[in-house]
Amino acid sequence: MVYCRGIRGATSVTENTREAILAATRELLMMLVERNAVAMEDITSAFFTVTEDLDAVHPALGARELGWHDVALLCAREIPVPGSPPRIIRVLLHVNTARGQAAIRHVYLREAVALRPTRADVAVPTAPVEGAAR
Repeated sequence: MVYCRGIRGATSVTENTREAILAATRELLMMLVERNAVAMEDITSAFFTVTEDLDAVHPALGARELGWHDVALLCAREIPVPGSPPRIIRVLLHVNTARGQAAIRHVYLREAVALRPTRADVAVPTAPVEGAAR
């Protein structure tokens, strides 16, 4: 049986620049797909949010740059909750899969690890994205 599952991911950027946001978004999406062995045709939609301090570009453009032309994408800005970490990009990826919920691997990178430390994978990067403006 195939289910629609949600895969969560988040990362942080050091600057509110087009280059930093797109590089971090592409890295996060590639890692989510790789870690969960997701085929492109099984991705149904991606819902992105950014903290209020990120407005240089929509992170969905990073998905389009990866060739996600037939995937429904949506971007939104998060409410400014006091104490929230700055410059965070989040995504909720919806995929069709036969995998059980327990087999889904969520990905939290860099400063976003603090959002869900129990979901963080020790094998993922914590340093700034290579090639992104610093």
